[in-house]
Amino acid sequence: MKYQNLHIQTQREFPNNARTAGFGWLVRAGYLTRENQLLPLGELAISQLHAKRSADVLTLLPAISNERETFLPLEFGSTEVIHCPACNYIERIELAQFKKTPFSTEQSLPTEKLLTPDCHTIEALANFLNLPKEKTAKALMYTRPADNQFVFVVVRGDMTLSEAKLKNAVGEVRMATAEEISNAGAAAGYASPVGLNAKRALIVVDDLIPQSSNLAAGANETGYHLLNTNCGRDYSPAIVVDLIQAKAGDACQKCDNPLSVVATLELASHPELHFENILLALAETHHDDKGLTLPKSAAPFDVYLMQITGKQLDTRAKAEEIYNDLQSAGISVLFDDRDERAGVKFNDADLIGCPIRITVGEKALQNGMVELKPRKEKENKLVALEKIIEEIS
Repeated sequence: MKYQNLHIQTQREFPNNARTAGFGWLVRAGYLTRENQLLPLGELAISQLHAKRSADVLTLLPAISNERETFLPLEFGSTEVIHCPACNYIERIELAQFKKTPFSTEQSLPTEKLLTPDCHTIEALANFLNLPKEKTAKALMYTRPADNQFVFVVVRGDMTLSEAKLKNAVGEVRMATAEEISNAGAAAGYASPVGLNAKRALIVVDDLIPQSSNLAAGANETGYHLLNTNCGRDYSPAIVVDLIQAKAGDACQKCDNPLSVVATLELASHPELHFENILLALAETHHDDKGLTLPKSAAPFDVYLMQITGKQLDTRAKAEEIYNDLQSAGISVLFDDRDERAGVKFNDADLIGCPIRITVGEKALQNGMVELKPRKEKENKLVALEKIIEEIS
């Protein structure tokens, strides 16, 4: 492929909206626009990744994965995962499991109704009663659009519901309206499953709730709460399931070590590969201070071929001949056919990041040689014209 046919436009400066180095290098090298749209060179790179299927390319990346998905840790990545550095457990944060422990194992105490003015949040209730949030039950209320079923969810007050886990348990839901909450017999801000009609409300509790005794919960009456509510005695859930979103520091369910939260870029949800993300991941992990340093198995071209105009020899004609020979040998080539200064071409070759650069210059050509430089090495070497294909192979 010839440089001018691809309409490559490299940039001398990083875009001011570059949140990552890889994105900045892809823009500077002419793979992407500043608006993250693929340019012809980027489209070609993606098509090459498609052709190579990228499964082997993933091994070039410091990725983390489970049996379903592969991720690249990236500071500004949009997908958060839970990772155990000890046993390498990986899961999306909204689906990750962790080891739960009951706050206490007390004997069940009698329920007691208390006036709790202005305690319509867990924080306010815990402060008013001088209780840790672990001793409260948090109520969340939804409606399942498929059948208009009112869904009443209970989790411990110190924990955060994962709506993804809830969806897996009951299907798609939306937040319940004030009218739906009232019709179910609950009171917003003071709700609990105690006393709810099982025909009107599908009661779903996190699997830690049956192990958590004597929790403070709403009385389904504005301004009042109940002390010492106990799942199984005071209400019967229809579904008991893990509903909690894991967080950093929680204990790994597999090995008990503390979990970490890692921002990542999703590379694959097997068997589907996310090629644009893979291209970005390659740029993130394969660059230096001059540009991209793409490995052969991931580069859009094997060779960057350029010529320096001579005074006595027709270097352009010889470069064309080499270009045709390389293509005939099955070696993919980006031929910089521009009428540009040598320095510009050298800079662009480094930016674009092909594994090998071949320079056809008059001095070397007079001795039947060309300059060959692997992208990651500092020094050029002279190669005889008849040895070029052998050297590259």
